[in-house]
Amino acid sequence: MKLAFIGLGVMGFPMAGHLARSGHDVCVFNRSADKAGRWLQQFAGRQASTPAAASEGAEIVFTCVGNDRDLEQVTLQDNGILAGIARGAIMVDHTTASADCARHLAARLQEKQVDFIDAPVSGGQQGAENGQLTVMCGGNQATFERILPALQTYARQATLLGPVGSGQLTKMVNQICIAGLIQSLAEGVQFAQQAGLDVAQVFDVIGKGAAQSWQMDNRHQTMAQDHYDHGFAVDWMRKDLAICLAEARNNGAQLPVAALVDQFYAEVQAMGGGRWDTSSLLARLGRFQSE
Repeated sequence: MKLAFIGLGVMGFPMAGHLARSGHDVCVFNRSADKAGRWLQQFAGRQASTPAAASEGAEIVFTCVGNDRDLEQVTLQDNGILAGIARGAIMVDHTTASADCARHLAARLQEKQVDFIDAPVSGGQQGAENGQLTVMCGGNQATFERILPALQTYARQATLLGPVGSGQLTKMVNQICIAGLIQSLAEGVQFAQQAGLDVAQVFDVIGKGAAQSWQMDNRHQTMAQDHYDHGFAVDWMRKDLAICLAEARNNGAQLPVAALVDQFYAEVQAMGGGRWDTSSLLARLGRFQSE
């Protein structure tokens, strides 16, 4: 298929690469043109100077940018996707954004008879590079079936969860659950250290029982080593939790743990850890221990 990919960050760069390696004709755009140039050094494809130019003639236009504002800019600005995308094409958004933003863009695109799927992902940079992402989609069934072969180039699972906005709402559930898990894991690691236990041995044992989680399997060792220069940044997690908390205020959900952990992440940011991995909640506990 003829495809466009807008946004070549740590996620979009390898995702667009999987599409190109699968034989699709991919045109990329990134606000930093140098990064698009680096992508072309690794993958076969083309580079456009604007989102509109990248979208011209594309059957599917993918986006993976920072937040609601970035997404609306690359879509609705004068040289944005809406100005270039053809009637009958599809826009698939992999940004973690608000459900309201997804619905607003879907309505604007529908005016041009362009379908929209909100499709945030989970799995992090490693999942993107290995083609093992989980994709949570919102939209209609027929459109989802049209995009599924492309999604499968970088996803181990892609699921349609309901109408537009449902993908973003599901990603919010994902982040709410992760926030509590990481705080509990941080407390468990520190407790094991303070108790004089062998942390690796402890988590090898309990990781085979009811406490097991992806975070435990993939983060307990780096946490015990006080290593956070990797993974999903605290700044990004705070952005996501802000979306979760705003949605909860609208729908009446109670998120006391997520709200508390969000404040813990604010303290990590104040420690200079905005770009640390989310598992750096342990570093915050260590600070209190040393005071």
